[in-house]
Amino acid sequence: MKGFDKLLDQGKFLRSKDNYEESRAVIVGVPMDFTVSFRPGTRMAPRKIREVSYGLEDYSPYSDDSLNDKKYYDAGDLDIPFGNVRKSLEIIEQAAAMILKDGKIPVFIGGEHLITYPVVKQVAKKYPELKVIQFDAHADLRDTFFDEKLSHATVMRRVCECIRENHLYQFGIRSGVKEEFAFAEKYTNMNLIDVKAPFMENLNELRGYPVYITVDIDVVDPAFAPGTGTPEPGGCSSKEILEVVSCFRELNIVGFDLVEVSPINDLSERTSLLAAKILRELLLAVC
Repeated sequence: MKGFDKLLDQGKFLRSKDNYEESRAVIVGVPMDFTVSFRPGTRMAPRKIREVSYGLEDYSPYSDDSLNDKKYYDAGDLDIPFGNVRKSLEIIEQAAAMILKDGKIPVFIGGEHLITYPVVKQVAKKYPELKVIQFDAHADLRDTFFDEKLSHATVMRRVCECIRENHLYQFGIRSGVKEEFAFAEKYTNMNLIDVKAPFMENLNELRGYPVYITVDIDVVDPAFAPGTGTPEPGGCSSKEILEVVSCFRELNIVGFDLVEVSPINDLSERTSLLAAKILRELLLAVC
């Protein structure tokens, strides 16, 4: 039946190639929202982001480039044990280790923000000078949250334990407890509220280093991205985040994730579409 092959491909991200060995980047979905503290639903994001990606063109006017000749592989979603946080993190870490061992760039789609931690653990082992860039409404620097060390509210604190002091760069932060901001003053490069201007100011400090980027979709104002578990008014526009992402090609990106999209909280699908567009620009930057 004509077009049936297209239907079969809708489980993969836009223009994903079939050859793992020849790929430069590998996409992995993680349907996990076990530690989400407000509204659940991010486990549904990897599938939805792939689905809506078929509404995008493979050509990007932001970068004047196309996905047609880019080599990246969509490995599908990890099979993780429901509710078992530690075992799930082990599985994520093993997947990241395999991708890195094969000389490829891990690109993870969450899922909740905690998935960043096991991926960064492995990336930092390979790249000791690693710098991490976080786009987020929330600091995520608590040491514990409800007495738990492993949470989407503690993830960047755990990341700081994997990388060198002051190698975390945070943009768009507009929410957190006082202790998080005190920690950031000593150990991270935190930029409050604004995204594009401070990112451009820090670009020279990031060039030449291996860089891992984590994008929490709630860095964007909920007017543009309502489909997230912990929406925080006062964020950047979708236009602004895409302008920032278009600058990623100036960096040596060795790992990436996009997290906290919650499709059930956005029937318009505009949050998932924005996430898919960010992912398209990222793939154009690294492949």
